[in-house]
Amino acid sequence: MTENEIVELLAAFMVLLGGIVAIISAYGIITLPDVYTRSHAGTKSSTLAVLLALTGVFIYFWSAENYISIRLVLGIVFLYLTAPVAGHLICRAAYHSEETKDPEQ
Repeated sequence: MTENEIVELLAAFMVLLGGIVAIISAYGIITLPDVYTRSHAGTKSSTLAVLLALTGVFIYFWSAENYISIRLVLGIVFLYLTAPVAGHLICRAAYHSEETKDPEQ
């Protein structure tokens, strides 16, 4: 195996791993009981899934095509900076709303 083939396999593995993490994240969003745990599954693991996939695509284009995509780098940085803030704001809004209160109390 050449060096390019190994790097392409690494990139494909990262994209595949990102897809698996995204499926697990979707399962968590569907099955978890309240808005806080759903938000955790939706923001943390799906952020990891997208970052893995974008990093795999970036590595592929960098090694196979000898092309550095600024759009991919900006997408990775933007997602890395905004996803935790969005998750925090969703949980904060849920905390301040009356919809998340336990109906048994």
